[in-house]
Amino acid sequence: MITISAFRWVPQFARGQVRDLRVRWALEEAGLSYKTRLLEQGDQDKPEYRHLQPFGQVPIFEENGFVLFESGAIVLHIGERCEALLPRDRGARARAAQWVIAALNSIEPHVVNIALIDLFYADEEWAKLRRPSAVQFLGRRLAGLSNALGDKPYLDGAQFTAGDLMMSTVLRILDATDIVKRDERLAAYVERCIARPAFGRALQAQLADFRQDAA
Repeated sequence: MITISAFRWVPQFARGQVRDLRVRWALEEAGLSYKTRLLEQGDQDKPEYRHLQPFGQVPIFEENGFVLFESGAIVLHIGERCEALLPRDRGARARAAQWVIAALNSIEPHVVNIALIDLFYADEEWAKLRRPSAVQFLGRRLAGLSNALGDKPYLDGAQFTAGDLMMSTVLRILDATDIVKRDERLAAYVERCIARPAFGRALQAQLADFRQDAA
């Protein structure tokens, strides 16, 4: 049985955003059953967990003694069993991996930069000065992404891949703003991705774990 780690509790604003959602989604696309290893506050800092995840983050993926961390690596690993995530064609598989890495390297750091300012430092003077240039820089990255998407349904054409899974979850981080939504092409792209039934099941599973804690 596959086990993934997740937090038992996070603040309300983080629910539906924690990175185990990406792995849950990939598992749902692949039709693979899994269970969750829910971490209490502080469990991520215990030596036994740090041995598996050096940075104390979620998720980790465990199966038959095999352990993997980092959501991108886990999604690609799951994709080896799922043509909906990694197509059989070698070129298409490479391009799917390319977009996974682009989401994590070229887009996410700049998305998270703005999210951190808005969530934790909005009242700080330095943050008020920093945010406009951060939004401007991300805007250039998003324009490049939008141009690459063009009129295609997904980043590599007609077929959804792991690259779309990762990119749409990254873009969702800014749901509380209009930064992504102001580009109609990208807004429609994200909606198209998260309309997939596998995403809905993954999101409900994550939220159910939080509701279980509240009970």
